[in-house]
Amino acid sequence: MQRLIPTGEAARPVAFADVPQPVPQPDEALIKVEAFAPNRGELFLLERPTPELLPGKDIAGLVVQAAADGSGPGIGTRVVGHPAQGGWAEYAAVPTHSLAVLPDGVDSVRAAALPLAGITALRLLRTAGSLAGRRVLLTGASGGVGHYVTELAVGAGAELTAVTATPERGERLVGLGAKVVHEVAAARGPFDVVLESTGGPDLPLALSKARPGGLLVWFGQASRTPVSLDFFQLLGGPQRVTIQHFHYADAPYGSDLAALVSLVAQDRLHPEVGRTTDWARTAETLVDLRERRIRGKAVLLTGGAR
Repeated sequence: MQRLIPTGEAARPVAFADVPQPVPQPDEALIKVEAFAPNRGELFLLERPTPELLPGKDIAGLVVQAAADGSGPGIGTRVVGHPAQGGWAEYAAVPTHSLAVLPDGVDSVRAAALPLAGITALRLLRTAGSLAGRRVLLTGASGGVGHYVTELAVGAGAELTAVTATPERGERLVGLGAKVVHEVAAARGPFDVVLESTGGPDLPLALSKARPGGLLVWFGQASRTPVSLDFFQLLGGPQRVTIQHFHYADAPYGSDLAALVSLVAQDRLHPEVGRTTDWARTAETLVDLRERRIRGKAVLLTGGAR
C-alpha cells in the first residue's frame, strides 16, 4: 500500500512510499482510509521528524477487517477514528476504543475534520465546567479547536470573546455568536473562564483579564514561546485565580467521537473545512497550513470518500 512519510524538507514535508499493509492487533480494526485531516501539532513534528514518526491521527473510512477480539464495528461500517499515528495511508489499524460509527448523514470529509480538534474542545469545556451565563475569553481562536470551542460554548450559553490574528479569521466566529478582538489587550474583562492556547506574553496578559477566583485553563503554546510569570506583577491583578494545565490526550476516544458525530448529524456542530483535495497534494497543503493560507481544516482524500 501507499503511505505518506516525512522527508525533513520544509518545501516538501512528506512523500509517498510503498510499505506493507498494517497488521492489526486483536483489539484493532483495519480501516480503508477515505479521508484524513492534518493537525498543527503534526506540522511541528514534521519540522524535525524522528525515524519512527508516521503522521496521521484524524481519519475517516471503511472497516475492511473487524477486530479479532470481537470488539468494535463490523466489516463494511463507515467510521471516524483517532489512531495514535499512521493515518496518512491507504489503510490504518485503529483501536476499536477510538472509533465511532458514522451515520449516513455525516460524510467522510466532515468526519475527518473532527477528531483531535473536536475531542480537545469537548474535554476543554468539560474542564471549564458549566458555561451558561459565564463570560469566557478564548485566545488563539483561529484554528480548528477555537472554532469548535466557540460553537459549543456559545451553544451552552456562554458570552464568549475570541482572540484571532486577523478580521478574516474572526469572521466565522462572529457568525457563531462570539465577540472577536485581535489582541488580548483589547479583550474587555473580567472573565469567569480564560482558555489560553498562545503562551508567550499572551498568557500573563490573559491571566490579568480573569475575575478574582476565576479559572485559566492553559491548553497550548501556539506561539512556541515559553511563558514568564512575575509574582509581583500578578499582585496587581486578580487574586486567587486558578491556573490549570490541560492536554487532551487520554484514550479511549470512541465516546467523544460518537458525541461529536451526533452533534454534526443534528446540525449543532459545523466543521469548517477550508480545503478538500486529493492526497497527491498533501505536501503543498501542509505548507499552506503552516503558512496559514487555509482557514479551518484541510481534508485530504485517498479515494472513494463519501
